[in-house]
Amino acid sequence: MASEKSRIGSAKRALGHLVRPYPVRDLPTGRYLELPGRGTTFITESGPPDAPTLFLMHSVATTGLLCWYPVIPEVNQRYRVITIDHRWHGRGIRSAEFTLDACADDTVAVADQLGIDNFIAAGFSMGGGIAQLAWQRHRDRVAGLVLCSTGPYFSSIDPEELARDHTVGAIGARLDRYLPLSSDIRLNDWSGSTLGWGVRQFLSTPISKFGAFSEAMAQFDSREWLGDVDVPASVVISTRDKTVPPERQALLSEGIGDALVFPVDGGHACCVLGAERFVPAFSEAVDSVRARRQVDSFSR
Repeated sequence: MASEKSRIGSAKRALGHLVRPYPVRDLPTGRYLELPGRGTTFITESGPPDAPTLFLMHSVATTGLLCWYPVIPEVNQRYRVITIDHRWHGRGIRSAEFTLDACADDTVAVADQLGIDNFIAAGFSMGGGIAQLAWQRHRDRVAGLVLCSTGPYFSSIDPEELARDHTVGAIGARLDRYLPLSSDIRLNDWSGSTLGWGVRQFLSTPISKFGAFSEAMAQFDSREWLGDVDVPASVVISTRDKTVPPERQALLSEGIGDALVFPVDGGHACCVLGAERFVPAFSEAVDSVRARRQVDSFSR
């Protein structure tokens, strides 16, 4: 009975957010950026250019803006904030294969092009895995971690879960040809309906790639090296998460020495469907990483 009430409550909250979505406001204008030898991606850049740099890495099947739009206006007052559309998401790089390693390397390649020496890597769900890999593969570039609604591995590590996602991708391959593709002008226009803008952002990622996304996430497992993380870390735990259970999220704070925990009363999509609770916790988590790091380490 309690579980049934919980599901009903979650459904009511989700419906309420669809009817009255968190408003879009004050988003930066994005641009395409060529990454030599890698391809062309889409980024946004906002905030004081001499402030500490915060890279925001998004969740699966979203975009840099769709995942992080509630957060950006709150943190770009005191951070130089960069979003990137990861490969095969939104206007990200179209490559032969999709791997989280490549996404992590893309992030550092963006930093290279923007003249950024080091940065705080913040990731939500899949983006949390990419942020961990960015540290693991480029330890001299990542000055801190903020890991949100994520874990040291993902659900698609389960073969049954992976098979379901491949089925969704196969169905999506038939649907993609009929779904409308929005122009850059439409994707950039958030002045009208928040829901309409969000749908356009979502549909900019091919549904046919869902199986490939899950395959890549199934390959991710940081448990062997999580204890080596030697930069300040904050773990934002969504306490009612059914996709990445809180117990799995807690493995990050248990595995990373001196990591601090910032709980959010919300489900897996709390970055948007519960942003009024997520944004303050996330802001505090980022500020905590900054406070635990020497300010002069965020040199440009």
